[in-house]
Amino acid sequence: MRGIILAGGNGTRLAPMTSVVSKQLLPVYGKPMIYYPLSVLLSVGITDILVIARPQDLPLFERLLGDGSRFGACFDYAEQETPRGLADALIVGREHVGDDDVALILGDNIFHGHDFGSIVADAIKNNVGATLFAYEVSDPERYGVVRVDRFGTLLDVVEKPSNPPSNLAITGFYLFDNDALDVAAGLSPSPRGELEITDVIKHFVDRGLARAVPLTDGFVWLDAGTPDSYVDACNYVQAIETRQGRMIACPEEVAFVKGLTGEDQLLAAAAEFGSSEYGRYLTRLAGRFIERSAA
Repeated sequence: MRGIILAGGNGTRLAPMTSVVSKQLLPVYGKPMIYYPLSVLLSVGITDILVIARPQDLPLFERLLGDGSRFGACFDYAEQETPRGLADALIVGREHVGDDDVALILGDNIFHGHDFGSIVADAIKNNVGATLFAYEVSDPERYGVVRVDRFGTLLDVVEKPSNPPSNLAITGFYLFDNDALDVAAGLSPSPRGELEITDVIKHFVDRGLARAVPLTDGFVWLDAGTPDSYVDACNYVQAIETRQGRMIACPEEVAFVKGLTGEDQLLAAAAEFGSSEYGRYLTRLAGRFIERSAA
């Protein structure tokens, strides 16, 4: 399975913070926002990843992430000149995906919860058509909302309904088989001029090939796209990391734990970030590994 991180858009809801820099490069308590979706993909072994961004932002993402080798991965980059809807990522990323299935994740979404990687890995293994990850919210009328049966089969998806069929909102993480590329290519723009991801999903719903995995108790999903939600994300990460002494979404750590990189790469990353808290964290991580190896 290939991965796509959609880091385009103008970030207008976060202006003026985003007037000169991509939203997905803003820090969420000590780490660039894009580290969070990147860590999700790496945690399930997805290492062929395409980053889609505006032309003026691509050099910054390339400078930050490089070719992916530091994470035991391979990164490609592609331009999206103007926001054309989420489904456009499947068109822009078609060459990257090739004949594989695809995991599409939004660059401003943060997921955290016990054993989340195992849940995603299981969803990838069992995906036939489309798999969404749904999260219970108190205000479903603000989101795309799903209706499912007791087996998790997706029966319907409605965008910002006035009378929501459930309180399960669609998160910004989607698994599709390769047919989704053709579906996206054949879409007509919505009245807003965008290619809607819900139209891709409905293609699979109509064929009984869509399911939703609910993220219930113990999971947190944050869309850091507004000032309030951005602050919520920063505060949440700070609270968890300070209390537990473990970082959320440290891709060097994820790659090391998954066996994608080795001790030398971890120590090199620690040296690169020097005396920053991030560098010290990687140094401590490497130290613990050396101690266990010597025991």
